[in-house]
Amino acid sequence: MKRIPEVCLIALTLAAPIAVAQSESTPSLKPGISVQMVVAGNAASMPAADNEDALVVTVTDSGSVYLGINPIAATALAERVMSDLPGQHQKLYIKADARTAYANVVKVLEAAHGAGVTAPVLLTTQSEPASPGTIAAPRGLEVLVGPATSGSRPTVVQALSGERGTTLTINHQAVAWDGLAMALRQVLPNAGERVVLVKADGGLPFADVARVINTCRSEGAKVILPTPQM
Repeated sequence: MKRIPEVCLIALTLAAPIAVAQSESTPSLKPGISVQMVVAGNAASMPAADNEDALVVTVTDSGSVYLGINPIAATALAERVMSDLPGQHQKLYIKADARTAYANVVKVLEAAHGAGVTAPVLLTTQSEPASPGTIAAPRGLEVLVGPATSGSRPTVVQALSGERGTTLTINHQAVAWDGLAMALRQVLPNAGERVVLVKADGGLPFADVARVINTCRSEGAKVILPTPQM
């Protein structure tokens, strides 16, 4: 008799919070370095991440960085990305382990910005399993790396390390995790461009930062991630 695998169903809030993936990697993503990816309910389909020429940078739990399947120092990444991107409109995909320190991801974002990449994609895995017999396309959260759009005053969300875990503020006002989406609705403009600048402590797990990004995207906001040079 076949055994039926037990499935743990995670209740999603309206903000579709991030969780650590149960599998080691997204099954549909082309072969590469295995990491424990985050799950994002508001990630967009990124089928091009499976293309043969897709440029994927992986950040492991320990902070090791790989370009494709080859290890690379973060300091050498900008030059390699510049030489390896085949076209101006080619995307850079970042596959970061949910448990790695956010500072490790920032190093990659800084290198990407130095290579002229302004909108990298943070790859995620599915919030729900694909239908039997189908292969789901990779998904991801597109972010902006650089200063706020000229003339705009972005809403600032900070994720800070505290004694009781990660705490949040919006424009310096404390907000609970389960109240983040509602608070964003109250401060983001009803008309015009919605922009959120997400600042986070480098010691936080990447999963917490990705959860903030996911919630901001659920409210229709573009997300800017600053790097130390900005």
